[in-house]
Amino acid sequence: MGSLTERTDALPHFQTLLDERVLDLPDRLLDLLPVGVYVCDRAGLIIRYNRAAAELWGCSPTIGDPTARFCGSYRLYRLDGGPVPHAKCPMADVLASGQGLRDQEIAIERPDGTRIIALVNIEAIKDSSDRVVGAVNVFRKRPEQQPPQLHLNKRERDSDQLLRALPTAVYTTDAAGRITSYNDAAAELWGVHPDIGKSEFCGSWKLYWPDGTPLPHDECPMALALKEKRPISGMEAIAERPDGTRIPFMAYPTPLFDASGALTGAVNMLVDITERRQAEVASQRLAAIVESSEDAVLTKDLNGIIMSWNQGAERLFGYTAEEAIGKPVTILIPTDRHDEEAGILARIRRGERIDHYETIRRRKDGSGIDISLTVSPLKNSKGTIIGASKIARDIGERRRAQKQQHLLLREMDHRVKNLFALSSSVVTLSAYSAKTPEELASAVQGRLAALSRAHALTLPKAYETGGRTETSTTLHALIETISSPYNDRTGQNRARVAVSGSDIPIVGELVTNFALLLHEFATNAAKYGALSTPAGYVDVECSEDNDLFVLTWKERGGPRVEHPGNGEGFGTLLGHATVKEQLGGEISRDWNPEGLKIRLSIARERLTA
Repeated sequence: MGSLTERTDALPHFQTLLDERVLDLPDRLLDLLPVGVYVCDRAGLIIRYNRAAAELWGCSPTIGDPTARFCGSYRLYRLDGGPVPHAKCPMADVLASGQGLRDQEIAIERPDGTRIIALVNIEAIKDSSDRVVGAVNVFRKRPEQQPPQLHLNKRERDSDQLLRALPTAVYTTDAAGRITSYNDAAAELWGVHPDIGKSEFCGSWKLYWPDGTPLPHDECPMALALKEKRPISGMEAIAERPDGTRIPFMAYPTPLFDASGALTGAVNMLVDITERRQAEVASQRLAAIVESSEDAVLTKDLNGIIMSWNQGAERLFGYTAEEAIGKPVTILIPTDRHDEEAGILARIRRGERIDHYETIRRRKDGSGIDISLTVSPLKNSKGTIIGASKIARDIGERRRAQKQQHLLLREMDHRVKNLFALSSSVVTLSAYSAKTPEELASAVQGRLAALSRAHALTLPKAYETGGRTETSTTLHALIETISSPYNDRTGQNRARVAVSGSDIPIVGELVTNFALLLHEFATNAAKYGALSTPAGYVDVECSEDNDLFVLTWKERGGPRVEHPGNGEGFGTLLGHATVKEQLGGEISRDWNPEGLKIRLSIARERLTA
């Protein structure tokens, strides 16, 4: 601590004029005083102070420092929070007026930002001519007062009634975090009524962080706001009631300060976010379902701009989400169908839903795809239509299945008719060589049985448990079985249907595919070609040409062949569907006058796959 004698060179006449009761006290005795004491000269320069004064100021100014005049504090404030310049502080007023003062309150701010309310007692020091030559200030910290209750309108009864009437949970604490008041909404959220003046920081029974880990009360949002003396906005936590139910909430604690800036307590508002959490969970669940859907799911605004895009859409159309979002939905629509989008958007604006609208869309690679669209209006929280959600399902496989089903139905109809024609042909052909009714009956019976065996080769067998197994045979065996009803001997004592060349094993669907084709070849030959006359015959040659397997069907000895023209009969359609679409091969027909020639070529790897 500095002393007056240290500054006699600067103030040679002042020492004799100061109050001897203060100046004559030794430093060690002055430092023992429980109150702050400091002395200023007439100019306001501090010439002496004790240890208590330095502690109250939070700093130790240099004796005689011209930048620390009138008071050693960092800053001064009125009780209403307004700043007080040091040149207008109580010490400056006493030096100017010569009039002392008692227990005047003023707020002192320390360099670390903390504030105290000080009670100052200042006495002017005068010379023998009654002139003011300095002043002494004896000051102390004002005793702690009970924190004021939160009165919104300065009237306790009305404020309490208003607090209780609020639909949102609200409570207050003192500076130490002890609860001083709360409303019914807070008690309902907590599920308990806390003890006024005892319960600290929050009235809940237990607290948890949003991830479910325990949250100590002295680390909750209210405790943080009091500790850091700042508002906390929207921190999330979970309150557990005594009955075990948990309520997620958001906290908005705000510290309260008096006019001097001293912390007096805090007020906290708790917002129950249970419904919001439930909505978030439902939204997350829906998002997971949408993202994992095999169907394409996307949303667009009322201008047709894509807003969202799931993985199903990426798989179906080939665009990634980054490529699609923000682009017009017309990138998916063929040019000749752009008018469809305008009609869809018009219906959406009217609030209509579009179900199972079958159309064609375009992939990223430009290829077309058959889809079924379901389009629904997309609304915001106010119920206003802001766009549309689309679900697009690939129906290409279904279309192909329907086409195949239609073909099979036609084939069944054709085969039933052929059965009658075939039966008639079998009887007619058998009659050429039968000499008696008994011989005719035996020949017809044998040939029909052979036809039945050929038909059995086209059907997969079943396990006893109901499962299915593939039928395996060879191409030569299949040809012989299919042609056996017609394969009696001609007049030249040769087989009606002769098979030669390479033989290959066939299994599964290949049995059915070849059986249908060969049955069609044989049936047509029996009705119109070489097998419709006693002397006609068929040579079936099997060969391998590089990577191709080639089957050649040659008819000879039948009626003169006339070219059927450009018409596509059932046999032509069946050949195209089976050989080209299913087996990836080629089939050709030459209607030579001496007999029909059919050439069928298929990649060998397709037969062994």
